[in-house]
Amino acid sequence: MNILLGVARAIDGFSTLVGRLMWWLTIAMVLIGAYNVITRYLGQYLGVQLSANVYLELQTYAFDLIFLLGAAYLLRVDGHVRVDIVYSRLGPRARAWIDIFGTLFFLVPFCIFGLYFCLGYVERSWAVMEQSPNPGGLARYPIKTVMLVAFAMLILQGVSEIIKNIAYLAREPGFSDNDAHRATQETEGL
Repeated sequence: MNILLGVARAIDGFSTLVGRLMWWLTIAMVLIGAYNVITRYLGQYLGVQLSANVYLELQTYAFDLIFLLGAAYLLRVDGHVRVDIVYSRLGPRARAWIDIFGTLFFLVPFCIFGLYFCLGYVERSWAVMEQSPNPGGLARYPIKTVMLVAFAMLILQGVSEIIKNIAYLAREPGFSDNDAHRATQETEGL
C-alpha cells in the first residue's frame, strides 16, 4: 500500500502544481482582459486601433486552460459541486465507498468517453494545423490538445482518490475516522 500511496502523492503533487499554475494564469487572464477593455475604449477615444484579436483570443485561451487543467486540482481538493443531500449525512467510511464507486463508474467512464470523442477532433485540428479564422488570431490545435490532457489528468486524479479512499478504508496509518475530508487530505508524511 505504501507504493500506491506514493503514486497518489505524486499524482496529487502534479495536480497541485498545475492547479497553482492555473491560479497565476487567472491573474494573467484578468490583466489581459483589463488590457483589452482599456485599449478598446482608449483606441475609440483616440481614433486609433489599439486592441487586437490576438489579445481577445489569449484571454479566451487562458480561460480554457484554467477550466480544463484546473479540473483535476479541483477534484483533488474536493472543490467540485456536489449535491450532497444524503452524502453529507453519511459517515466517513460510507462516503469513502461512495467516492470509490462514483470515481470508478462515473468519473473514469466519462473521461474515457471524453478522450475517445475528442481524439478525432484534435487529430483533425492537427492535420490541418487549424488556425483562428480571425485576422491575427492564434493557432487552435494546441488548445484543442489540452482537452485530451485534461481528461487524462482527471483520470489520474481519480486513481489517486481511489487509492486514498482504499487506504482510508483499510485503516492505513495517517487515515482516521476523524478526518472530515479524508480523500482530499494532504498525503505528505504517509
